[in-house]
Amino acid sequence: MTLTGKTALVTGGSRGIGRAIVRRLAADGARVVFTYHSREQEADALVAELGGDTLAVRGDQADPATLPAIFEPVRDGLDILVNNAGIADRTPISEVTAEHFDRVLTINTKFPLLAIRAAVPLMRDGGRIVNLSTLNTVVAGPGMVLYCASKAALEQVTAVASKELGPRGITVNTVSPGATDTDMLRGANSDEGIAGTVALTALGRLGQPADVAAVVAFLAGPDSAWVTGQNIRATGGLLL
Repeated sequence: MTLTGKTALVTGGSRGIGRAIVRRLAADGARVVFTYHSREQEADALVAELGGDTLAVRGDQADPATLPAIFEPVRDGLDILVNNAGIADRTPISEVTAEHFDRVLTINTKFPLLAIRAAVPLMRDGGRIVNLSTLNTVVAGPGMVLYCASKAALEQVTAVASKELGPRGITVNTVSPGATDTDMLRGANSDEGIAGTVALTALGRLGQPADVAAVVAFLAGPDSAWVTGQNIRATGGLLL
């Protein structure tokens, strides 16, 4: 129970990788507050499953005005912030609009940055911030301009924040998953495409949400105190 006595806030915790992160941090002893957008039933089920001090709070990454409500339950102190929530996007450059750009960049970049800003006054010295990015910032593809750009920007937020918060012993790192078996992955890719990705992966399988959660838990824990400003690619060897 390496996180006993710690308080964590995880965005987008009702499904997929986020849900696995909530489960893992709670299993490691943390009190976990997590956000959800529209999946209230899944969020309630996770709270019932984990019990204890686990709490779900509705938030909207497209609306930074929801930030105060998200941070209200951790006003007494915060040790871990995991910026997990985000959206995938496949739109060719020829179809990108200004409104579309603003929406994706707000959800994937602006909101996490403002969450870090809101967290810092509440965060105890020696805290941990983990941002979720994607392998696609180095393996881009057609139609991924907004997704790749928004996540690449988040990686730079990590780098700068690690410098600014280092004097307080607060570490800031990025985890970039590869192909991970989630609803988002299967909704955006064909079975043939997924099989092709597995064939290119050194470990010969899709990642599972728990695989990524384990890396996040390491970065959230005491053994990662000398790791900051890094981008850990949790891909199973998809990119070598």
